Amino acid sequence: MCAPLNTVQTEKGRPLMKEFIELIARALVDQPEAVFVTEINGSYTSIVELRVAKEDIGKIIGKRGRTADALRTLVNAVSSKAKKRSRLEIID
Repeated sequence: MCAPLNTVQTEKGRPLMKEFIELIARALVDQPEAVFVTEINGSYTSIVELRVAKEDIGKIIGKRGRTADALRTLVNAVSSKAKKRSRLEIID
């Protein structure tokens, strides 16, 4: 099982993007062990890559991309708190 959201924080109290997305993705899919999140950090921007099992890609994208849009909105909200830009890429 995933850690509660309040334990997914840095020493400054800000959530770690990688663990945050992994927590949400594992809750959405049927195969949580197949969820892999990679974070590529730059000086001003970070890219979060989300990989799930082929059978679960539809659950992550959602109807008309609504779930993916919601995930991207969450990434933007969390990253703006850290005064950084982040982008979520869903890899199939």
